[in-house]
Amino acid sequence: MFNFFKKKPAPETVKEVIMEKMPPSPVTSTAVAPALIVTESTPKRQAWLDKLKAGLRKTGSSIASVFTGTQIDDALYEDLEAALLMADTGTAATQFLLDDLKRRVKESKTTEPQAVKALLIESLADLLKPLEKELQIGRQKPTVIMVAGVNGAGKTTSIGKLTRHLATHGATVLLAAADTFRAAAREQLNVWADRNTVDIISQDGGDPAAVSFDAVTAGKARGKEVVLIDTAGRLPTQLHLMAELQKIKRIIAKADNVPNSVSNTELAVVFTASTAINTIANSAPHEILLVIDGNTGQNALMQVKAFDEALGLTGLIVTKLDGTAKGGVLAAIALWGAGRPAGAVPVYFVGVGEKVEDLETFNAKEFAQALLS
Repeated sequence: MFNFFKKKPAPETVKEVIMEKMPPSPVTSTAVAPALIVTESTPKRQAWLDKLKAGLRKTGSSIASVFTGTQIDDALYEDLEAALLMADTGTAATQFLLDDLKRRVKESKTTEPQAVKALLIESLADLLKPLEKELQIGRQKPTVIMVAGVNGAGKTTSIGKLTRHLATHGATVLLAAADTFRAAAREQLNVWADRNTVDIISQDGGDPAAVSFDAVTAGKARGKEVVLIDTAGRLPTQLHLMAELQKIKRIIAKADNVPNSVSNTELAVVFTASTAINTIANSAPHEILLVIDGNTGQNALMQVKAFDEALGLTGLIVTKLDGTAKGGVLAAIALWGAGRPAGAVPVYFVGVGEKVEDLETFNAKEFAQALLS
């Protein structure tokens, strides 16, 4: 059994992720691959939560100051509205939270401002709950994860941290340095590969789609459980680069559907045949993750919308939730996701620093408590 984030048992009960072998399928002779599930965690999680609270303290103290009075009146709600907007919650999510909070106050007949704060935590946690989902690894082999993001969001570092988590807990990982435009990005990913003792596919100045294709085929041939593909950072307004991401996605899907034994001649047919499949059910990339900087506020929501339109996102990694991070943008992302045809884009991980242990799974209630503590 592969155990992800498995630690010694302790009295504290917070979430962690593990990977467990599932029984063989009764339909086919191939065993169903392992999948990530949720279990209880340890005091190490609490230490990380303390870091998250410290990172969001500036925002939390601004909101908490609203509840220091003695009355629940229009002035309190006006001050709360201003505080939520300053936390980059956005106008729509702020109005949603205020309306929901007033309903909760009325139904509970609350008379104390501090009790209103507790109700706000519940309201925010409920809004964020659809973002809480486990990253599943192993239902396909390899599970191909394509990672995108703007420059400076912490994309490559997040890939390195995720690699450490996966490799440390038993999964075999192959990295793909498809950010071929920046030598520094390739070098950085190579450092993470060395640290984690995992294989890496890299080319100096090569075509990103070709590197991605090679990585998927190599992952299949070597029996890797995860292929993590790092792509070049770009702004959503750089349409030619966004089109390149779409090309990478198509090539990954094609690579995933090429038999391991295919020859170069046969491969040419795959790419030219009218029946070539760009995307099919369960085809790679199985996860398309966007890394967003928690300090960018409402701009992060714009990034999510743009990358989702181009690629069809399956998950988020929110980084740099420390220092000046406002964090309220997750409420805006959750509200937007509620109206998304495919449902909310989950937040798989959040990061609060540069250390490898500073990346952890997202929990809606924990985040709401940290933001409003």
